[in-house]
Amino acid sequence: MSLAILCSIPSYAQEKEKSWEELKQNYEFPAWYTEARFGIWLHWGGQSQPDNGGGWYARHMYMQDVGDETFGKDAYPNQLRQYGHPSKFGYKEVLQSWKAEKLDPDALMKYFKEMGAKYFMILAVHHDHFDNFNSTYQKWNSVNVGPKRDIVGDFRKSARKYQMPFAVSSHDDRYLNWWLPAFGSDKSGPLKGVPYDGNLTKEDGKGLWWEGLDPADLYGLPPAKRTPEWIANMKRTWVLRHKELVTKYDVDMIWYDGYGFPYGEPGKEVCRTLFENSLKKNGKIMAVAAGKISDDDAIVKDIECGTSNEINPKPWQGIITTSSGWFYKKDREMVHNARTIIEMMADVNSKNGNLLLNVELLPNGSLSPDEKAILDEVGAWVNKNSAAIYASKPWKVYGDNLNSVLKRATNIANADLEALKKQAESEQFNQRTIKSPPYGNDEVRFTTKGDILYAFVLNPTEGEIALPTLGFKSKQSPKKIRSIKMMDGKKVTFRQTDEKLTFLVPAHRPSKYAAVFEIKGAL
Repeated sequence: MSLAILCSIPSYAQEKEKSWEELKQNYEFPAWYTEARFGIWLHWGGQSQPDNGGGWYARHMYMQDVGDETFGKDAYPNQLRQYGHPSKFGYKEVLQSWKAEKLDPDALMKYFKEMGAKYFMILAVHHDHFDNFNSTYQKWNSVNVGPKRDIVGDFRKSARKYQMPFAVSSHDDRYLNWWLPAFGSDKSGPLKGVPYDGNLTKEDGKGLWWEGLDPADLYGLPPAKRTPEWIANMKRTWVLRHKELVTKYDVDMIWYDGYGFPYGEPGKEVCRTLFENSLKKNGKIMAVAAGKISDDDAIVKDIECGTSNEINPKPWQGIITTSSGWFYKKDREMVHNARTIIEMMADVNSKNGNLLLNVELLPNGSLSPDEKAILDEVGAWVNKNSAAIYASKPWKVYGDNLNSVLKRATNIANADLEALKKQAESEQFNQRTIKSPPYGNDEVRFTTKGDILYAFVLNPTEGEIALPTLGFKSKQSPKKIRSIKMMDGKKVTFRQTDEKLTFLVPAHRPSKYAAVFEIKGAL
């Protein structure tokens, strides 16, 4: 970075622009976000390219022993098998081999909109420090290396074409330690002690495909060469990269990985820039920032692979992915199918949250048949039940006949039962998956819209169910119900007493997944 650039930013906040505190003083979360309830994310990049090896491939390919990070245990063996030893064929070569040759942002955006998504997010930069956009301040980017295209820019154009609010994700908050294995070497074997390619310099690239690029801009400097000045400059560059990201691409939302604002004030300054840019463009702030940041009322609370334990008066977001790794891998272990995604959506919506579903694209940029089959079913269900989803609000309680799994757990071993209880009490990573015991047939979630109450029966089967919360004498004080219908308009027989509401779940329903009932009169 030139001295002129460094001297031009003596502090993170610019003069004559509003501070973060000023911008968020009267901030209200925009309706495009609070009413969306369902979004799609593409957690996709250079680490999608290797066949196997988990979601932190770029780190774990340099580790013969991943220790307790067992999700990356196959990365080093895969690197040897698919590419070569990391002293000769490093992550930079993995990036160069990624071509995204079948990527069609327009087709994907059209499909996501048709399946019912109301906003879209693309991964802009992962822990690997590689920018998936035409970055002025990071030469290791998707325009210069690999696909040779502006991925964020291409998706931004498609999002505008299909009128989808456009979000970007940044996971680049752990650069100083995440890349440390790249500076090591094998601890055993025929190449023991031979340095990995993180130790290479810009001069080493002369005459090679990466000539002119500095490995230190991707991996960082070797730890022994890092100075306080270098670290400070890295953070300044981080701010410049991310401010360019949110302004040049005019994004509607930024999502941060990790806990807290990335690097503290630098992460907050990018949010300030996002809000300032939105205010200047729209006359009011229409932008959103999200992350695991619990102490700032202007940030959407993010829950990874999980759901809230209660109705949150403030907007929040649950993020899930179909497998255990976030990036597509041939050996991926599936954790979600259409059923569990739909159950998660009903639960998240009932507690005033949005569900953001990651779609694991193939490295070439296309959808795998098994991923598309899941998405087709989710989309069909969303479109059938859209009235109960979009712009919905929570009721007084989020559900009835709660904890049905625990109530039915008489045949579960004590250790498994304790694990279920602990999972139910947590938030981050508390998701129910395809391995979880099924819900009871009478457990429901509620949403409202206007004067209509919607009941989602999560695991429906033909027969009568009873909801105590809708009895006349319940604490929720419901009014007399006039009618109950399924979302296809078919009326349902019911009986409301002081103690409960009883109604019949028909054998023939619009979907084999969660059944949604429109209840009028209760509110």
